[in-house]
Amino acid sequence: MPIDWQPLSEIVSANQRFVITSHVRPDADAIGSEIGLASLLVKLGKDVRIINPSATPDHLGFLDPDQMIRKFGPAVSLEEACETDVHIVVDTSAWIQVGDVRKVLEKTSARKVVIDHHLSSDDLGAIEFKDTTAAAAGILVTEFAEFLETPPEGHQAMALFAAIATDTGWFRFPNSTARTYRTAGRLIDYGVQPSLLYRQLYERSSLARLKLHSVVLDRVQIDFDGRLAHTFAMRKDFSDTGSKPADTEDLVNTCLTIEGVEAAFIFVQQFDGRIKASLRSRSNLSVAAIAEQFGGGGHKLAAGAMIPGPIDAARESLLAAFKEVFPAITVPSE
Repeated sequence: MPIDWQPLSEIVSANQRFVITSHVRPDADAIGSEIGLASLLVKLGKDVRIINPSATPDHLGFLDPDQMIRKFGPAVSLEEACETDVHIVVDTSAWIQVGDVRKVLEKTSARKVVIDHHLSSDDLGAIEFKDTTAAAAGILVTEFAEFLETPPEGHQAMALFAAIATDTGWFRFPNSTARTYRTAGRLIDYGVQPSLLYRQLYERSSLARLKLHSVVLDRVQIDFDGRLAHTFAMRKDFSDTGSKPADTEDLVNTCLTIEGVEAAFIFVQQFDGRIKASLRSRSNLSVAAIAEQFGGGGHKLAAGAMIPGPIDAARESLLAAFKEVFPAITVPSE
């Protein structure tokens, strides 16, 4: 069911100061949607700040050329973050995903708003503008801008296209519906040049990143008669190759390219010892349901969770969860 944007339009009209937040370890959908929404609000004469629980990954810094995004912490105090009329959370509605910004959301007296497309959800005490059929939060922000008759332009449109293109695997995932393509087409009409954006996103790899991929892909294992592929990255791998945790992005999708594989996951060891699990599916298996067992969530075909280490124990736990559901799963017909 399409979102009724009129209540959000009234909230925007009635208030002046806005804070925008997205999830920990932000991806291009999170950052692109934040930049797209912030640009819209600035056009409408609003005062806007973007405060995230995590720093922007280096390879996505080009989406925020004006460095609007600030990390919550020493540089942005709790009191400063609470000084707003409206706090908008984009691309998540889960407490675990907002990290330390939860302290702000629990303390602030500001009106809280969620713009999200994920199945997994908590009660953040916000008015929700949610559509789980949308392929990306960037689609929702684009549609809201068009509802306000202030369509995206320039860098704003590019950031929103990046949000949509990355959350659909450059339009190769099953969530790439006619609506997805129509929205992308309108953004191209607004001035986006997809070929230039693709180069920025996917053709600026470092030698360190390629070395990391070699290490991680060499560890790929297959289970459940070839239906599940999985691998992992250790903290030591980053120091050995000179790479960063963000360089593991999209490796889980590479695992899905193995013939016969229906689902995949990758573990990335965090600096605090926890294990970040990224799960993907291309069958009827809902990885969101599996991730939720570990306090995470996401979409049916793409989800994530943080699991206590060490990696061997985390792997055993996750494999046990997959074992419970695989016998009942069938591959959708072509």
